[in-house]
Amino acid sequence: MNKLNLQELLEDKTAYLLEHRCTTIPKEKLHLPGPDFIDRVVSSTDRKPAVLRSLAQLYNHGRLSGTGYLSILPVDQGVEHSAGASFAVNPDYFDPENIVKLAIEGGCNAVASTLGVLGAVARRYAHKIPFLVKLNHNEFLSYPNTYDQIYFAQVEQAWEMGAVAVGATIYFGSEESHHQIRETTRAFQRAHELGMATVLWCYLRNAAFKKNNIDYALSADLTGQANHLGVTIEADIIKQKQAVNNGGFKALQYSKTSDLVYDRLTTDHPIDLNRYQVANCYMGRAGLINSGGEAGKNDLADAVKTAIINKRAGGTGLISGRKAFQKPMREGIKLLNTIQDVYLDTSITIA
Repeated sequence: MNKLNLQELLEDKTAYLLEHRCTTIPKEKLHLPGPDFIDRVVSSTDRKPAVLRSLAQLYNHGRLSGTGYLSILPVDQGVEHSAGASFAVNPDYFDPENIVKLAIEGGCNAVASTLGVLGAVARRYAHKIPFLVKLNHNEFLSYPNTYDQIYFAQVEQAWEMGAVAVGATIYFGSEESHHQIRETTRAFQRAHELGMATVLWCYLRNAAFKKNNIDYALSADLTGQANHLGVTIEADIIKQKQAVNNGGFKALQYSKTSDLVYDRLTTDHPIDLNRYQVANCYMGRAGLINSGGEAGKNDLADAVKTAIINKRAGGTGLISGRKAFQKPMREGIKLLNTIQDVYLDTSITIA
């Protein structure tokens, strides 16, 4: 493990993030990540032994092997954002093999990508790093653009190439969410029948969620409910954007909530907001991995902050793509390793 210079990376946020004590939902109530997570938590579920084996392959690969934490490289942005927007800055990643190489060299638990990307190199790499096939995508070639998730792949195709898991996105809150819920429920059921694990991107999407220049699609209460819907269809792992605000239900004045959510179960501290997201994953029975966000000027420091918030909240890891693959491979590897070092650093404790 590389020694992290947390003071240099966190600057004036060092004490704010590392010394915070959570007084909302105590950590003792959570099912926290650990080397025995599958035996302690997942083995009591209705998952088949083959699903437990697939989860074990995920949790026991890469630099975080045996810790209960996950570091996943996701690269499906060629469909979601266009290949040019994603790879022009680093054209090497038009070649799917370099995506898988980055995940391997970066010490990741798994590589998550499209049917085409992983299928192009499956016979060479499916036995060297766990594959997570993303089944549906929002494509932006249709004009005018729409915001929907379309299935580009079937569960059986992922199983045939040797994938250990499948992933899907649901745009909760959107007009199209009902068909996405139905389709993904069927896909996840089939994946479990075939012995694969399931990962759900629980994203919120509706223009109405932006009010008074605040994007409540990133609020703890709305994202928390999206997580709760995700574990309802038996997602084994939830992927969610880290909450940056709260009070979406109140501001938008719809659906139902309780004042206790805001008075007792959350504060405005990012770790407490993230903990509410974890709580909605059945108190951590389904692991919460947060997205790494868009690439920017301070990627290393931003990634470390995101990882610390996730870990101290009781989360299971990070799934970081653009910050890693939109750089030369050596720099991408360094960023992934630095994220992993947060989870390997025993001085960074659960709040």
